[in-house]
Amino acid sequence: MKTIMLLGLAILIGLVLLGFQHSKSQQQDMTNEMDKNMNEKNIEKATFAGGCFWCTESDFEKIDGVLEVVSGYTGGDEMNPTYEQVSSGMTGHYEAVQVLYDSEKTTYAALLEVFWRHVDPTDAGGQFVDRGPQYRSAIFYHNEEQKAAAEKSREKMDRSGVFKQPIVTEIIPFKKFYMAEEYHQDYYKKNPIRYKMYRSGSGRDQFIKRIWEKMPASKTPSENHSAFSKPNDNVLKEKLTALQYKVTQKDGTEPPFRNEYWDYKKEGIYVDIVSGEPLFSSTDKYDSGTGWPSFTKPLVPGNIVEHQDRSLFMVRTEVRSKHGDSHLGHVFPDGPQPTGLRYCINSAALRFIPKEELKTEGFEEYLQLFSVSN
Repeated sequence: MKTIMLLGLAILIGLVLLGFQHSKSQQQDMTNEMDKNMNEKNIEKATFAGGCFWCTESDFEKIDGVLEVVSGYTGGDEMNPTYEQVSSGMTGHYEAVQVLYDSEKTTYAALLEVFWRHVDPTDAGGQFVDRGPQYRSAIFYHNEEQKAAAEKSREKMDRSGVFKQPIVTEIIPFKKFYMAEEYHQDYYKKNPIRYKMYRSGSGRDQFIKRIWEKMPASKTPSENHSAFSKPNDNVLKEKLTALQYKVTQKDGTEPPFRNEYWDYKKEGIYVDIVSGEPLFSSTDKYDSGTGWPSFTKPLVPGNIVEHQDRSLFMVRTEVRSKHGDSHLGHVFPDGPQPTGLRYCINSAALRFIPKEELKTEGFEEYLQLFSVSN
């Protein structure tokens, strides 16, 4: 009987170890896949700790240009930590997420803004209902450029006056990221009911609404729609993708049919990627067959400035934004009625705001352009 019991115990231990090895194998496969993606052009990595990684993962995965978000642990010395170890608060690790993003579609500066708007950066003891050092907020930088951007962003946020208490979010050099167990990945998708119950009771969304509901989602707290302006060149190089900078600052032109908005059909408005000033509406957009976004008229005529362009051995009329001085494209007299004009615009010079977000972005006045239900 003792022999049979020992044999059964050995089998049980073997199954547990096999399950552990399988879990580690899955995590290693995910790590290998992320490293493979990192070798592709324009793919970059960012790491943030914002409390419960279920929530932080969910928030970042909603961002256009983000390719993948993985939950895990970082910041401590414990190798290959488990959730149970990290949740004890004794490992030095933070619950964190690693974000893979396409730098042609979004920027590190934009991800920093998303981060600030989804945490309480004044809380040194955790985040919302989750308490302990493992739930503190932090930014883990992967290079000196990220460090400088994070520090600048934190200083700007601290000066903004949005938060009444000092910001305590740390900016820490990245060392090693350990993927969390498979059941934690995409938890909000796998367990939507439990996730919604947790998030609703955590106090996170209530805090976000109270702090940010009067702030436009795409603007920093120091900016407002009555004073659109052009940032300095260093800020632009940090904020814009290489293509956006080339088009708006160097009078560049993006490829036809291979740009973001040439065939875009959603309802909303287009604003200057540099200054945020409103430029065009989807109600005036049409398919010109040229492969670039085309409009029959500006949304705000005063925000469009025309210049004579004699480049390429021809005379054309260039259009630029008034406040951002961004090169937008050109206007031609071959458009449809009633204006007979074709504003041929680079997607890289624009940011689209869907009609559903006009109110939160501070452009509520333009809701009247769309359906009466708004």
